[in-house]
Amino acid sequence: MKKLIVSLTLVLMSQSAFAQKVTLMLDWFVNPDHGPIIVAKQQGLFKAQGLELEIQEPADPSMPPKLVAAGKFDLAVTYQPQLIRDVVEQLPLTRVSTLIATPLNTVMVLADKGYNSLADLKGKKIGFAFDGGLVNATVGTMLKNNGISIEDVELINVGWSLSASLAAGKVDAIYGAYRNFEMHQLKMEGFQGKGFYVEEEGVPPYDELVVVANSNSVDKEMVAKFNRALELATQYTVNHPDQAWELFKAYGDGKKLDTELNRLAWQDTLVRFALRPQAADKSRYDNYAQFLLDNGVINTKPDVNSYILD
Repeated sequence: MKKLIVSLTLVLMSQSAFAQKVTLMLDWFVNPDHGPIIVAKQQGLFKAQGLELEIQEPADPSMPPKLVAAGKFDLAVTYQPQLIRDVVEQLPLTRVSTLIATPLNTVMVLADKGYNSLADLKGKKIGFAFDGGLVNATVGTMLKNNGISIEDVELINVGWSLSASLAAGKVDAIYGAYRNFEMHQLKMEGFQGKGFYVEEEGVPPYDELVVVANSNSVDKEMVAKFNRALELATQYTVNHPDQAWELFKAYGDGKKLDTELNRLAWQDTLVRFALRPQAADKSRYDNYAQFLLDNGVINTKPDVNSYILD
């Protein structure tokens, strides 16, 4: 029996020694948006593909794609809008996977304030959390779709205090609030939120979260293995959400992720995961790039084939 245990231990050590080390930088701290990555890690699906995946959280959420472009990380989680802008700025990046296949962003208001459409925000304050270029394009399009313009509202950078600013009445609406998080966060604080969804208000649909690699050095075989593990984990997560949640919340120290907000967000995020993470609709990407160009966010539209890995 001892010989068998020793033999199995040596086999596992041998497999670990020959596993390909892969580094992945997330876009933010671990949360339900990263569910399939964490479940795949917890289930040993990356190891089964011969990969030893190291997951890190960024100190600065703007840095992950830049670190991949600089060759410091193999993979990074980022946003489709950011990817297109980075490519226009000549960063050597290519999209290799989709994690969240729909927009998560909304313009959010408090449900009891009587805002029946975005037209009701005329003369009101809208808080946002990041750069104004994309905010102007997205919110401006949503407002235009409702008969008013970006000049009819006041945009205020509230940092990352989105739901707090809305709840406190510092602003009348917020943009950048994720429908699977801030809605629950407001409810936990005693407020009922109401979301106006970007893809229903004139903005072309896009992938909220994607995984990118360095286009100059991308390892296609490694990417194929990564995507296989991710696909298997996504299938398991969708088919067995409760069991997958148990795996997810146990990641790390087993305490940090087991929160009420994460539990609520988990259920809302399940329908957003890309069931075929390797698949990409190039025309969809091209349409969104055209939207960015038309709204002055980028000054040239990149060839979609240059930043999507076949």
